[in-house]
Amino acid sequence: MLPHNMTQIRVLRLNNQENLDRTLFRLEQGFQLQFRLGPSLQGRKVSLHTDYPAPGEGFERNSFRVLDWVNPTGRATVWDQFCCLDLQLAGSFHFHYSLGDGGRCGGGYLVVDPVLRVGPGDQVLPLDCITIQTYLAKCLGTLDQWPRRLQVAKETGYNMVHFTPLQTLGESRSCYSLADQLTFNPEFSPEGRSYGWKDVGQLVEKMKREWNMLSITDVVYNHTADHPECGYNLVNSPHLRPSWVLDRALTHLSVSMASGRYVDKGLPADVTGEAHITVNVKNTVERFRALLDKDTKPDHNKSGGKGLKIIQDPSYRRYGNTVDMDSALETFVPQSSAPQHIQDCCDSLKQRLNEVNGQQYHIVHQHQEQAANCIVGTVVYERLADHGYFTFPCKEEEVLTLDQELQLLEDPSRACHFLAHNGWVMGDDPLRNFAEPGSSVYLRRELVCWGDSVKLRYGSGPLDCPYLWSHMQQYTETTARLFHGVRLDNCHSTPIHVAETMLAAARAVRPDLYVIAELFTGSEQLDNVFVNRLGISSLVREAMSAADSHEEGRLVYRYGGQPVGAFVQPSLRPLVPSIAHAMFLDITHDNQCPIQLRSVLDALPSAAVVSMACCATGSTRGYDELVPHQISVVTEERVYPSWQPAALPSSPGETCPETGITAGKRALNLLHQDLAARGFIQVYVDQVDADIVAVTRKIEEVVFEARMVERHAGSYKRDDNVINGMPEYTVEIKEHLALEDSTLVKPGVVTSKGRSEFIQEITFQKLTPGSAIAFRVSLDPRAQQVVGVLRFYLTQFSPKLMSQLTLSDLNILLYMVPGWEKFRYAGLQGLISVLAEIRPNNDLGHPVCGNLRQGDWLLDYVSNRLVQREGPLAQVGQWLASMCGYLKLVPRYLIPCYFDAILVGAFVQEGSSLVRLLALGSVQMCGVGRFPALPPLSSTLQDVPYRLGPITGQKEQCCVSLAAGLPHFSSGIFRCWGRDSFIALRGLINIILAFAGTLRHGLIPNLLGEGRAARYNCRDAVWWWLQCVQDYVTQVPQGLDILLCPVSRMYPTDDCEPCSPGEDQPLHDVIQEALQRHLQGISFRERGAGPQIDRMMRDEGFNVVVAVDPKTGFVTGGNRFNCGTWMDKMGESVEEFISYSKWNQNIQQAFETSFWVSGEADDPSETRPDLVHKHHIYKDSVGASSAWCDYQLRPNFTIAMVVAPELFDLDHAWKALEVTEKKLLGTLGMKTLDPDDMVYCGNYDNALDNDNYNLAKGFNYHQGPKLGEEEYQSTVRLVKHFLSRHYTHLERSPWKGLPELTNEDGQFCPFSCETQAWSVATIMEVLYDL
Repeated sequence: MLPHNMTQIRVLRLNNQENLDRTLFRLEQGFQLQFRLGPSLQGRKVSLHTDYPAPGEGFERNSFRVLDWVNPTGRATVWDQFCCLDLQLAGSFHFHYSLGDGGRCGGGYLVVDPVLRVGPGDQVLPLDCITIQTYLAKCLGTLDQWPRRLQVAKETGYNMVHFTPLQTLGESRSCYSLADQLTFNPEFSPEGRSYGWKDVGQLVEKMKREWNMLSITDVVYNHTADHPECGYNLVNSPHLRPSWVLDRALTHLSVSMASGRYVDKGLPADVTGEAHITVNVKNTVERFRALLDKDTKPDHNKSGGKGLKIIQDPSYRRYGNTVDMDSALETFVPQSSAPQHIQDCCDSLKQRLNEVNGQQYHIVHQHQEQAANCIVGTVVYERLADHGYFTFPCKEEEVLTLDQELQLLEDPSRACHFLAHNGWVMGDDPLRNFAEPGSSVYLRRELVCWGDSVKLRYGSGPLDCPYLWSHMQQYTETTARLFHGVRLDNCHSTPIHVAETMLAAARAVRPDLYVIAELFTGSEQLDNVFVNRLGISSLVREAMSAADSHEEGRLVYRYGGQPVGAFVQPSLRPLVPSIAHAMFLDITHDNQCPIQLRSVLDALPSAAVVSMACCATGSTRGYDELVPHQISVVTEERVYPSWQPAALPSSPGETCPETGITAGKRALNLLHQDLAARGFIQVYVDQVDADIVAVTRKIEEVVFEARMVERHAGSYKRDDNVINGMPEYTVEIKEHLALEDSTLVKPGVVTSKGRSEFIQEITFQKLTPGSAIAFRVSLDPRAQQVVGVLRFYLTQFSPKLMSQLTLSDLNILLYMVPGWEKFRYAGLQGLISVLAEIRPNNDLGHPVCGNLRQGDWLLDYVSNRLVQREGPLAQVGQWLASMCGYLKLVPRYLIPCYFDAILVGAFVQEGSSLVRLLALGSVQMCGVGRFPALPPLSSTLQDVPYRLGPITGQKEQCCVSLAAGLPHFSSGIFRCWGRDSFIALRGLINIILAFAGTLRHGLIPNLLGEGRAARYNCRDAVWWWLQCVQDYVTQVPQGLDILLCPVSRMYPTDDCEPCSPGEDQPLHDVIQEALQRHLQGISFRERGAGPQIDRMMRDEGFNVVVAVDPKTGFVTGGNRFNCGTWMDKMGESVEEFISYSKWNQNIQQAFETSFWVSGEADDPSETRPDLVHKHHIYKDSVGASSAWCDYQLRPNFTIAMVVAPELFDLDHAWKALEVTEKKLLGTLGMKTLDPDDMVYCGNYDNALDNDNYNLAKGFNYHQGPKLGEEEYQSTVRLVKHFLSRHYTHLERSPWKGLPELTNEDGQFCPFSCETQAWSVATIMEVLYDL
C-alpha cells in the first residue's frame, strides 16, 4: 500500500526512570530511529548516549557518544525535537539518557538484524526465508566427502546449513566437548591429506555462490574438554570443596553398591559435609576462656557491635570456620573475674555456638535432601527411564580410599586438577554463574552434569584469565571469518559478559553476522536480556515442545506474522516492543525422535505446519529420512548418506527424492521461501478438528498435495556404518494441480458470501493420516482489479483537493456535531480517533471492524454526508464515495484495512506536532451550523459569506462562529459566549464585529444567544473583547483598519428591541462608547429578569452595576448573587470623567500598593493585616463585599501579567509566581483557588457555573521588564515541560482537544466540556510567544 522506497522511521519515546533493558526493540538496517522525549522529560535538559558508532567509525563496546537533538521545524520547540540514528550496522546497541549532569534516568537496547546475502549476485536472503538443516559434523566423514552429503540439504530445499563444532573433540566424542578450539578436527582429513580451516572456508564459499546456501556453526564458550588451568578447581575455588567431598563419597558409595558390599559395609560414617561450614566448638571455647583469664578487652572498632560474628574459612577446610573474638568478648561479658562467672560465660558461648552449628546442620540437611532427590532423578534418567541415557555400568576400579582422597585437598599441586564439570540447572537464574561463591548447585547435586567437559572460569574480565580470553577471542574470530553465522551453544549458561565481548569481536570481522541461540530461561523477559545484550538474530524454538496439533498451531501464530486483513501501517510510527525472531525447528539435534514419541505419520504434517510459520524454519538431518531414533551428539559415529538421485529407497548409504519425506520437505521449504520473499506475512491458524490444522498465509490451484504411503522396500534395519532411515515409507506428491485433478480433495459447490466474496467448498477424500495439502488462494478476478484500483488511487492521492477546503469546511469534514453513542464526532475524526487505537494492535475484533465487515452503512455514511454539500466539500464527498464504491467490491475481511487507508490523512501540514494537534483543535470550534449563530454584520462589509438558508431557503449570512466547548456548547443559542470567544480568539474579524453590533449598556453579551436572546450579566467579557481588538491591531498587517470597519448596531439604545441591520458606525466609536459608559457608571436590571431566563438566580442577581474607581482606575461592580466576572467580587461605584492617560496613570500608580501582599507587619499599604494568610501574593480583588475574598490566592493575577506586565514589580512578580507554582499549578491547568483555603473544593459538580481556565503558567512576557538570560531559559524549560502534559492529553484524547476543567489531581470531570475553545487557544498563545 505504501511506496516500497519510503524510509521506515520508528519513534521511541523516552520517559524518566524507565528501564527498558528487558524490552526487545528489533529494527532493520536502513530504518531510521528517532528518540523523542516523553511527557516526563519534555522541557528538561536531557543527554542521550549510545554506543552505536558515528558514520564512518567502527563499533566499540562500552564506547558511548552523545547524540545531538534535531529540531525539524526550525523553531524552539521540544515536542518534535529528536535524536536520530540511521541504522546501517547489525548487532546489539545500548543507549541511556540522563538529566542535566545527573546520573542515568533510563536506557535500553536496540537489536538491528543482519542482512544476509547468497548467490553470485549477493541477493538478500530475508531472515523469514531461512530454512536450515543441522548436521553433526563428525557424521559427515572426511572433508572431501562433505559436498555429496551436504547436497542432500540443497536438493531438499534448505538454504542454510548448521554444522556442529568442527574442532578437535574430547575423549567423550561429544560434538560439543572440544579439546582444542583452534584446531580443525584431524579426523576430517583422509589418510595422506591434511585439511585445514582454509579448505573449510573454500567449501563454505562454494555453497554460498553455487548452491545459494549459507553456513553457520556453533561457538562453545562455557566449557571445554581440556585447559584445566582455566576451570573451577579446588585451589582457585575453595568454596567447591564440600561439593567435591560429597562427590567422592558418592563415588565410593556407587562402587560399593556396584560390587555388592552395600549391605555389609554401609555408607562411610565419618563423611560430614557440615564440617566445612561449621565451627569447632571445643577449640573456640578454650580460646575464649584463655582470653577471659587474661582479662582481655574487646576492640569495639573491629567488632562493629552487631553480636557474635562467625568467619567463614576462605579455604573451606574441615572445621575451619572461626569466631571473631572481639565480637565474642563484647557479646559474652562475665560479671566478674571469678572462675564461676568465667565458666558461666564460656557455657553461654558454647550454647550459642551449638545453636549456630545447628542452623548450619539444618541448611546442609536441606542440601543433602535435595542432593538425594537429584541423585535419584539422575539414576532414573541414566538407567531406568525409557527416554533415558543408559550410561555405562559402575565398576570397581583402582581408586584411592576416601581418607587418602581427602588428604589431596591439602596439596595445591594436585588439588588444582580437580575441576568442576559444566552442565545446566533446571529453573536456575541464567544470569547467575552457578559455579561462583554463593551457589550451592554442586553441593545440592542440582547440576545436570556433562561429564565430558569442565566449566570455564573467565572471571569478571580479561585480567582475571588473560590466556583464556585471548584464546577464545582467536577462536571466535576464526569462526566469524569462515562462517556466515554462529549458534551460541547453551547460551543461558554462558557468562553473558563473555558472550558480549566475543560477539563484538566476531562482528568486527563479519558485521552482518547471523547469531542464533537456544535459551531455556523460562521467561520471555529473561530471554530479552540475552537477545538485547548479545544481539541475537533468532532464538531456536522447538515444535517438539507442542503436546498436540492445537499447541503446534498456536506456536506458528505466536512466532511471527500478522493477522489476515491487518491494517496498513504508516512508514513513520512508534517503535513497539517485539518478541524475539524465531528459528522454528520441527526437530533439534537435542530432541527425542518424534517417530518414537508420536508416529512416523506425524513427520510430514508437523513439518508442513512448521513451514507455514512466518519466521526462519528448519530441521535436523535424519528427520526427513525418517531415522527412527535420536542421532546422539555423543555416541553416534556413523556417517550420513550421500545424495544420489537414482538410488534405490532401500540403499542405506544414499538418499534420493523418494527417501522418507524428502520430496515433501522440498516442496514445503520452497513454499516457505516463496511466501516470505513475496512479503506474505499475514497468518491465520484454524484448528479444523482434533486432527486437522489449517494455516493460511495470505497469498486457483493446488500448490502441492502430499501424503505418506507405505511401500514394499523392506523393514527398517539399523545399518552399522550409515545413519539410515525407514525405507518402508515415502511421500506421494503432486504439484501445481487444478483443483479438479486432486486425488486428496474434490471441489464442491461455489457459494457467494457477498458481491465479491465467493466460497469454494472442498470435500476431503483421501486426506489420510500423514497428509498435507497446500492451496494457492486468490481473490475473485473482479476483486483483484478493484484492489489494484484502490491501491493506485491511494498512492496517487493529491492533497490539492484538501487544500481547497476552508476551515469551516474542515470543521464539517472532521467534526460537526457528535451524533453517535460510541464516536465523539459525526465527522471523520470520530472514526480516525478510533482507528488510531485499532491500527497499531491490528485489533480486527473491534466493533468498528465488525460493523465494516457486516455491511456498507458506514461506507455510505462517510461520503453521503458530504456529497450533499457545495464546493470542495462535495468534491471530497465524491472522492470518498468513489473509493468506498470500489471498497464494497473487495472481500469483507479486507474492508477494515482499506477503509482505514482511505481515511488516514493529515490536514495540518506545517508546524510542530503539538501545533498540528492544537490547530485541529481550533478547527473543532469554528464552524457554520444550520442556523446563524452570529447576528447580521453590516451589509456594506466586503467578503461576508452568504448562502441559501437550509431552513428558510432565503439568502443569509453564514459567518463562522466559535463554540465555547464540546459537547455541551456545540449548537443553538448556547454555542457562543462573549468571554469564551475572546479569551480563545485572536482577531477573527467577523466575530469581533458581530459582538460589537450587540453592545448594550457599554457591555457585550456573555451568552450571545444569536444576539436576540443575549444576556448582559458579564463585566469582563467587554475587556476580553477589547484585548482581542488590540491583538488584531498589533499583529495583523494593516490591523488599524479594523477600527474603521462599519458596525451595524442591533441595539442603538439600551432600551430598544433588536433591530435589523441599518445605520452603521465605525468600530472605534463603539469602543469609545464602551469605555465611556464604564467611566460614567453602568446600572440596570436584566430584561426578562426571573426564572424564565435563569431559574437558579436570586432576584438581586439580575441587577448589574459596573463602575470605575476614580482614584485607582480599577473597574468595580457586581454583587454576591451574580457572576459579573468569572470569579466575581463586589466594589463601590463613583462617577467621574477622566482622560485615558489619567486613567492609565491611576492604574499604574495604584496597582502594586493595592494588590501586593508582602506579609510584612509594618507594610503601610496593608489595610487588613488580620486577613493575610499567604505572603508574597497578589490579591484577587480590592474592596470586595466580603473583605476576606480579597486575600484568596487565585490565578487571575497571572492573566494581568500577560496583558499588562508593566504593572508589576519584577521581584514581586517572581515571588508570586513561585507561590502560585507551588500551590495552584495542576496537571493541565491552574487550580481556581488555593487548596489551603477553607472553602476550597477540588471536585466540580455543576456543569455551567464555574469553569476552570487552563493557563499554561503565563510565564511568557510580551513586553515590560526584561528577564535575565538564565532566568529566561529556566522559565522556558519549565513552561515546555508543563506543556508536555497537554501534548500527551491531545494525543490520547478521542476528542483531540483539551478539557474545560479537571477535578483535583487532574482527574476527569464529568461536568466539563471534553474540549474547550479557550483551553486550546491559550496553549496556542503560549507557543506563539515562545
